[in-house]
Amino acid sequence: MTQTIAPRVRTLVLLILAVAGALLAGAAPASAHAALTGSDPAQGAVVDTAPTRVSLTFSEPVAVGDDSVRVLDPKGERVDKGDPANPSGTTYSVPLVSGLPDGTYTVAYQVVSADSHPVAGAFTFSIGAPSETTVSVSAQASDDGLVGWLYGFGRYVSYAGFAVLAGGAAFVLACWAPGARVRAVQRLVVSGWLALTAATLGLLMLRGSYTTSGRVGDVFDLELLGDVLQTKTGAALVSRLLLLAAAALFIAVLFGAYARTADAAPDHPGDGDGGEPDKRDLTFGLALGGTVVAAGLAASWAMSEHASQGLQAGVAMPVDVVHLLAVAAWLGGLTALLVALHRAPVETPVGHDAVRRFSRLAFGSVVTLAVTGVYQSWRQLGSWSAFTDTRYGQLLLVKIALVAVMVAVAFLSRRWTRRLADARGSTAAEEAERAEEEKQPAGTAPATASETSETSEAGKTEAGHDAVRAAQLARQRAATEAARQKRLRDADPNRFGLRRSVLAEAGVAVVLLAVTTVLTQTEPGRTEQDARAAAATSSSAPATGQGSGAVSLTMPFDTGGTNGKGVVSVDLDPAQAGDNALHVYVEGPDGTPVDVPEVKIALTLAAQDIGPLPVTPDRITTGHWSASGVQIPMAGDWKVEVTVRTSDIDQVTVSKNAQIG
Repeated sequence: MTQTIAPRVRTLVLLILAVAGALLAGAAPASAHAALTGSDPAQGAVVDTAPTRVSLTFSEPVAVGDDSVRVLDPKGERVDKGDPANPSGTTYSVPLVSGLPDGTYTVAYQVVSADSHPVAGAFTFSIGAPSETTVSVSAQASDDGLVGWLYGFGRYVSYAGFAVLAGGAAFVLACWAPGARVRAVQRLVVSGWLALTAATLGLLMLRGSYTTSGRVGDVFDLELLGDVLQTKTGAALVSRLLLLAAAALFIAVLFGAYARTADAAPDHPGDGDGGEPDKRDLTFGLALGGTVVAAGLAASWAMSEHASQGLQAGVAMPVDVVHLLAVAAWLGGLTALLVALHRAPVETPVGHDAVRRFSRLAFGSVVTLAVTGVYQSWRQLGSWSAFTDTRYGQLLLVKIALVAVMVAVAFLSRRWTRRLADARGSTAAEEAERAEEEKQPAGTAPATASETSETSEAGKTEAGHDAVRAAQLARQRAATEAARQKRLRDADPNRFGLRRSVLAEAGVAVVLLAVTTVLTQTEPGRTEQDARAAAATSSSAPATGQGSGAVSLTMPFDTGGTNGKGVVSVDLDPAQAGDNALHVYVEGPDGTPVDVPEVKIALTLAAQDIGPLPVTPDRITTGHWSASGVQIPMAGDWKVEVTVRTSDIDQVTVSKNAQIG
């Protein structure tokens, strides 16, 4: 059994790394966490007169630079002037040069969302009529190349390093105090610190290129690095480095002064002589200081990513910190337990008490993860349909399934722990009996005086040799006894079963961490659905319903102000040339009718250069406006534009095409 465990461990570890690598390699580059939800002119729109500026509306605030928004004419020449401005809310505009000729213009944008991810895209609009253009409308984001891949890998390493660092230290302090003197456990925790430190430095260097050009050569651009240090993400990374310096001091005390006070026999500071005041004070100080440092490290993620933006950011950030700490305690502690089970020396075995304590710690972590995860899921998804309709929701379902598998495997580990505890008493009794049988006889008769005299001289000459042989014999006996105990320990089916179950649990944990990392780089479900709604709004596809003699158009809108989101519906009957009845309905996000200060309609037939024909409907009741006798001069593909004003300054125009006649 002991001969087969090493190959099995190597095989499973290789499988784990392959699955995790496939997850990371197959994951798309960091998605845009802020989505473009509207523009003026609209995507694909054809306007009669040249606009004076182009405005972009995003689902959340974004960071813009000098070249964040570029407007190119049909020949690819820039026609924007000045820096982008933020007139209100999430809308950003750039002025255009005057006297623009007719043709198709391209708007390319590259900004940074408030949760630190780059956002890039492009669309076109036309003045007068569409024309040929030399500009490609596809925009490659700065995170699509090698720099983006390296940045994503650095994020994975940083999460893994934090889990190993914080979770490994928690395992030693809360579950297995003698582990502070075990070299394998020390190397594990120090490796977590080194991985997190190296990844943080790498992310800081990559950040400038990641959010701008995406070129490898810009990684070492000190000017870009200076710009990064002025951003929220740069401040978070620098704060993480400062906290890692404090973590280094914590590790030095944990594996220095604390390790020297740890008794090798008991599994926990509370056992044996662990109640000494000095040791209790040191343990309490390390636990308190370690918790503060770990919470600060977790906050460096919360303050710069998903939790810092969107709904209830003041609640979401501390919830995210608690969630990350629970992840570290569970996954990092599990890694430390696995290393201890496979690498702990014979004289410092991992007892069933330590495993039982970790089981309680893991259970508390799982409960915490469930509570905080439910809140985070509601905040990022917003609807049940987002679980299956968005990539974020689908990844979240995978994560939930992996957590369920880990809990099931942990249940098996608890079973092996109980069996190990039951067998501990009988094993101790057998060891005592064997030691009693191996005792030497009480002694022999003392030597006579003459015999003593004859051997005294020989004893003097051989004393030095005897001391050397005695030391060698003692070392050989100790090595033999250690090997015997190791064979007995490895041959124990209960301990072997515990090793296998913990190894399987750790394997699932590696994949779970990979999925979690991809989740942090994936567009939240709420934002993805908002982006889809915006795309539907700007779509030029004809509306359905002309076969029935009526047209019904539904368009989501967002004015950017308070209570500025909703859906506007336009019904046109009979949707033929001549007189038509027009009805407008405005609903809030929950589907209930709402009143707004003003609703205006404009009809345009671009193919015949007709319009816009203004229509001002009358209010009938809450959320309902109507106009009769609306004259449509001829059949064709008409664009129906609806302007919704929700306050004195907040309004937006949405449009859709409909085949009339």
